[in-house]
Amino acid sequence: MKTTPFQRLVAALRDYLTLAPTDLLRDAVYRRLFASILISSIGGQVTMLALPLTAALLLHATPTQMGWLTALEILPFVLFSLPSGVWLDRVRKLPVYIAGELTIGVAVASVPLVWWLGSLSMGWLYFVGFLIGTVNTTAGSAAQIVLTQVVPRTRLVEAHAKNALANSSAEVAGPGLAGALIKLVGAPVALLVDAVMLITSAVILRGIRVVEVREPHPEPNFWRDLKEGVRFVRRHRLLVALATAVGCWQMCHNAALVVQILYATRELGLGENAIGLCYVGLGLGTISASIFGHRISQRLGSGPTLVLGFAICGVGWLLPAVLPSLVAGWVQARAWGIAAFALMLMLFGVGAVLVFINFLSLRQAVTPEPLLGRMTSTMRWLILIPAGPGALLGGWLGEHAGLRSSLLFSGLGALLLAAMAWRSEVIRTVRRLPDPHDAVGATPTS
Repeated sequence: MKTTPFQRLVAALRDYLTLAPTDLLRDAVYRRLFASILISSIGGQVTMLALPLTAALLLHATPTQMGWLTALEILPFVLFSLPSGVWLDRVRKLPVYIAGELTIGVAVASVPLVWWLGSLSMGWLYFVGFLIGTVNTTAGSAAQIVLTQVVPRTRLVEAHAKNALANSSAEVAGPGLAGALIKLVGAPVALLVDAVMLITSAVILRGIRVVEVREPHPEPNFWRDLKEGVRFVRRHRLLVALATAVGCWQMCHNAALVVQILYATRELGLGENAIGLCYVGLGLGTISASIFGHRISQRLGSGPTLVLGFAICGVGWLLPAVLPSLVAGWVQARAWGIAAFALMLMLFGVGAVLVFINFLSLRQAVTPEPLLGRMTSTMRWLILIPAGPGALLGGWLGEHAGLRSSLLFSGLGALLLAAMAWRSEVIRTVRRLPDPHDAVGATPTS
């Protein structure tokens, strides 16, 4: 019996959507974790647009003030990451993760409340940004460790790719929804949506059951434990190389991040809806990399794929800095600027996913479970130390040399980083996930 083209299309789509017998989403515990990440990510898309738009449109923030807003979200990682890692290795991680979701929900909900009272200011946004960063310092590390308690280490790249897929799905639907919502009710009020989604995420997380192995010292000593975590990272050539490379990438990323909304609103003249639609490009990029990232890592190796991610981000940041200048006429330049802005977001989405699914997997794979908290916090501390200066530098360049100069700095910096990372044998030669006993992880640095 012959089948019609429509029937063949439906059958192909059904086969594509059918989960393989070994797919992680067939595991009920991981499925709950995936659902929680998806829901909180959709809410996070609202905050990603609403918070800077509140600063840019309602409070008329300067590029320098936008730089401070980003820097204050990063500062807690520098201040609190190391001690929080010591604490995390002594407690259950899932309750910390849940408490973090609830606390951030309250923090973002405070913005519309203060706005309604007529007291909203950049000072309050600085406070909210600092509070969110403080919670993420601990709860974000806890979330990464919970994944290792749910998924076998041999499948960490696959798990991180699926988590990125949850984020990517939110980034496809979220920005358009966020832009329309912000246009309808205003940026501050739209933040209430994120608060509700974070509470929903916390409720889902409460149902997850994990088996946690903790081996506390007979006599816990804060400073000894903190030094043990730092020493563990310092003595692993791979971890040191990863921290250096991703730290430099974070500097470039945050220099570009602080001017993105200002570039869209002030140079391109885009409104809330148009910005939301451009950010759909970010989602398309991340969802593509999430679907194919695991296969790319298997084919090229984790280290080379990480380097590829740096290069793709660099090309993306260069586009809006260079492309509008190459065409003549304001109308053409503006049209090309909008296209370059959307493409920049898409390429950043691809590159960032390739960077992080491999970075997170590699660092977790080489770390014994009793040290996961301290390793995670130490690595986050190291990679985010350059992020704050990057945000401030991006803001300063945007204010004194033009918004495109910040993007030019980020693009050229990321391409230079990719070239240097490729020259690093420690990164380039990593083709598979190592384990805690591999020589590359046990060789002390000088």
